[in-house]
Amino acid sequence: MRVVIVTITNQFFIEVGSQEKVVEIKRKISQVLGVPVASQILTVSGWELVDGLDMEDYPIVMEGTKVDLTIKPLLMDPQHSAQCNKIQIIVKFSARQINIEVDRTDTVRSLKEKIHIIDNTPIKRMSLFFSGIELDEDFRNLYEYGISEFSEIIVFLKTMNRSRDDPPSRKLSLVVQTSSSLLNAATIPLEMRDTNTVSELKQLLLSRKFLPADDYLFIHKQRIMRDSCSLRWHGVENGDFLYVFKGTVSRSGCF
Repeated sequence: MRVVIVTITNQFFIEVGSQEKVVEIKRKISQVLGVPVASQILTVSGWELVDGLDMEDYPIVMEGTKVDLTIKPLLMDPQHSAQCNKIQIIVKFSARQINIEVDRTDTVRSLKEKIHIIDNTPIKRMSLFFSGIELDEDFRNLYEYGISEFSEIIVFLKTMNRSRDDPPSRKLSLVVQTSSSLLNAATIPLEMRDTNTVSELKQLLLSRKFLPADDYLFIHKQRIMRDSCSLRWHGVENGDFLYVFKGTVSRSGCF
């Protein structure tokens, strides 16, 4: 199958096999770009692809999937490196703006915390945008969104009374598909309410012995799902497939 390798400046296609290891994909990229394998980080929807695993261990990687390539910077004097990463950004509200010094390696969540400390804006109400794109992955670093010196971050404030308008709970028929490293790629049909959380889905699978006790990630439409958020929040519809494989990721709440 062909996947799209996406860098900050361009993108290109490469052919990969289902049983091809991630490190082999990196070697192909090295031949194209000249970037050492050790300097490459490959991610899909914010989830890093591990060198020792095969592509078939990642059910989110399909024909045409975009794989993000991050190139780790060269090692240098730590003090010099820290100074180089410091940047000034402009945070704009509807009627005012503030300047904040951040580190390019800061996460979106830490930026929200700094804005809260300076401006007292509730973190749960913040939606941050840069160049028309929402910074909706709290665990991502600012440099992954291309934020640099004097970048302008727009803050929109969300209302917090939407729960009164939420529609009633619905029953969903869905299919949980495990990777080849779990139970020989089992297909598990389930019925749940759309108000059930991913954590409740996980506990159901564990209690029915569909999965051995371990840490798991769930994927819906190539996006990592958040344990504390409902199936409705993730946009899961009747008949959808959810993919599961081992792993954990640090996530914020459903806002």
